[in-house]
Formats: sequence, structure tokens, C-alpha cells
Amino acid sequence: MNRERTENTENNSGRIQQNKMGYMPCGRLLLTMALPMMLSMLVQALYNIVDSIFVARISEEALTAVSLAFPLQMLLIAVSGGTGVGVNSRLSAKLGERSFEEVNLTAGNALTLSLIFSLIMMSMGTLCSGAYFNMMTPDPSIRHHGRDYLFYIMLFSPALFFQMTLERLLQSTGKTFYSMITQTTGAVINIILDPILIFGLCGAPALGTKGAAIATVFGQFVACMLALYFNMRFNTELKLARRYLNLRRNVVLQIFAVGLPSIIMQSIGSVMNLGMNKILLSFTATAAAVFGVYFKLQSFIFMPVFGLNNGVVPIMAYNFGARKPDRIKETFRYGALYAVIIMAAGTVIFELIPERLLSLFSASENMLQIGIPALRIIAVHFMLAGVSIVCMSAFQALGHGMLSLWVSLIRQLIVLLPTAFILSKVIGLDGVWLAFPVAEVVSLTVSLIFIRRKVFRQIDAM
Repeated sequence: MNRERTENTENNSGRIQQNKMGYMPCGRLLLTMALPMMLSMLVQALYNIVDSIFVARISEEALTAVSLAFPLQMLLIAVSGGTGVGVNSRLSAKLGERSFEEVNLTAGNALTLSLIFSLIMMSMGTLCSGAYFNMMTPDPSIRHHGRDYLFYIMLFSPALFFQMTLERLLQSTGKTFYSMITQTTGAVINIILDPILIFGLCGAPALGTKGAAIATVFGQFVACMLALYFNMRFNTELKLARRYLNLRRNVVLQIFAVGLPSIIMQSIGSVMNLGMNKILLSFTATAAAVFGVYFKLQSFIFMPVFGLNNGVVPIMAYNFGARKPDRIKETFRYGALYAVIIMAAGTVIFELIPERLLSLFSASENMLQIGIPALRIIAVHFMLAGVSIVCMSAFQALGHGMLSLWVSLIRQLIVLLPTAFILSKVIGLDGVWLAFPVAEVVSLTVSLIFIRRKVFRQIDAM
């Protein structure tokens, strides 16, 4: 009774009552926290698709260039998002423990790390974007469009880093509604500016793929400023102050105990994407364009599940810190159920109307011929992938970042790329697409073994 009174009245000046992550029914809580993120992720996916739709109207070479730039964009997301996973896990756990000074240190150190990494990526990208496209293709048109696009994406990458970090701070304290607003605002701005800057509407100069990049980074900058305002104004469970910006060794090590494996894991995705593009370019540049289109389209299905993931991680981490094992397991079960439902809907769409999806990107007859079977073959693995993503969430929330890394390494580098290469020689182009469901079966099997032997045993021992 005394403990309950203490939790409900602790810190009348600024500290709030017990966080909803500790008491609200898990199914409703997960929907409450995840739905705003899922909606904002849908908008994010929509702007990714719209971005490529407009670029495709320039030429197929421009679409191929943006597709080939995607691995380096994935690297930016890997570093910023992976660090955010570590921040999310530590901050939510410390919040569950009610260690508010550690909460503030985590937030401040996260901002400093964002500055350091963004400056490194900005320097690397602006110096190496030309060399990257020279390595990828001899086609001068693809090189030209690619350099124009990638240079601006990398030059203004600090906007992305700070946007993602500030949004993670909102998500870690359960304020996903505000995170939804920032992501949606940035995406809508990008969608509006895309045709204006690409084709020179409303008196603006026609900038082509350069305009698509500028629209993207401007949307990220506005979202970043908005996220900063929301944290300063509404995120009362943490305090952003200068004294918390100095890096603390123990804080950084704990962030990267979970975050570094996630960074490597997502960077593996960048390597996989690069390897797949090299395999596909050995057939035709159109095959690489199809692969890029697939990634844009599948993001519309996968992004809501990643939004769900952003709800699962803080809930599980909070209740791990609060030592409530039943709530951790219940959150995992609801997360897996919701993920399978979303992925089942995506499978139906990809199987029934692949030609309509490809037609959005001004697909040529050759692209349709390659793309229709590609989408149908790859979509077979969607529901399996949904469960795997929720397993990854559990690993991250409970501090088992290395398990996520091993699953990703097995799926993308040990199984997917070699299988795609071998099947491309045995079956042809369709063998490349078949490698995706093969890799996902292996990935899910390994994930479930880790969940049973590591995560559930740890929970049962609480």
C-alpha cells in the first residue's frame, strides 16, 4: 500500500504517475502505443512510394539510380535507427526502474551520439557518392542521376539522425502520438515538394532526381524541429539539459550493448541490398529497378509492422525493468498476432494485383514481365517475416541485441545472398526471388529457438 502511494505521488513537481506501460491491459496498450506509429510508418511508406513514382516519370534510368542509392540510405538508417534501438531499450528500462537521472543521461547522450555519427556520415557520403556509382554501373545516365540524388541525401543527413533520435525519446516514454505527428509531417512535406522540385512546378526550377533528394531532406529537417519541440514541451518524464550531453562511458556502453548489434544487423541489410543489386545487374538493369520497386512496395506492408515493433520494445523493456514477466509474455503474443494479420493482408495484395502495383512506377513491358512473378514469389514469406520481426523486438527489449544480429546475419548473408547466387545460376532470374522465402524459413526457425531458450527462460527466472 505504501509502495503504491509512493509510485502515485512521487515527485509532485514534474514527475508523473505510474506510466501506462505498467498497468494498462497489454492488447489495448500495444494498440494504443503502436497504432500512431503504424499510421505514421504507413505515411512514411507512402512517401517512399510516391518519391519513386515521380522519379520513374523521369526515366527508368533515374528509377534504377535511386534504387542503387538505397543501400547507402539504408546505412544511414542503420546507424541512426540502431542507436535509437539501444536508447529506446535503456531509457524505457530505466523509466520502469524509476531512475530518472539515468533517463535524462540516456536522452542527452543519445543526442551527442547523433551529432557525432551524422557528421561522419555526411563527410563519407559527400566524398564517396561519385565513386560508389562508378563502381556500381557503367551507364552514364544512371551515374548522373545517382550522384545528384545521393550527394544531397548524405550532405544533409544530420536532419535524419536528430529526427530519429528525438522520435525515439518520445516513443521510449510512450508518447507515440507526437512521434506520429512528426513523421507524418515530414512525409507529407516530402510528398508535396517532390513534384514541385522534380518537374519545376509553381515557378521552381526542374531539378530531377536532385529535387527528389532535396524534398526528402527538407521534410526530415521540419520533422526534426517538430520532434525537438514536442520533447521540450510535452515529454515531462525526461529533461533535455546541457549537463546531460557529456558522454558517460557506462551510458554509452549500455546503449550500444543493444544498439551496436542492431546497427550491424541493419548494415547487413545494406550489404545484402548491394549484393542483390550486383547479382541482378548481371541479368539486366531492369531487374535491379524491379528490386528497388519491390523494396518501395514492401515497405507499405513492413512499415506498419516496424511501427508495431516500436510499441513492443518499450512495453517489454519497461515491464522487464518493473519485473512483470506475465506482461512481457502477453505483449509478445499480441505483437506476433497483430504482425501476422498485417502481413497476411500484404500477401493477398501482392499475389492478386502485382501488375497494378508495378504500373504505378510507369513500368515498361519488360519490367512487368520480370516484376509480376518477382512480387508473387517473394510475397510468400511475408507472414513468416512478421513473426521474425516481433522476435527481434523481444531480443532488443530484453538486452539480447546479439541474438538479433545472429538472426539477421544468418538470414541475409549466410542464407539469402548465397542462395540467390546459386539459384540464379540454376534456375535463372526467378531463382533470385525464390531465395527470399527460403531465407525467411531459416530465419524464423532460428528466431523461435532463441525465443524459447534465451528470452522465455530469462523471463521465467524473474
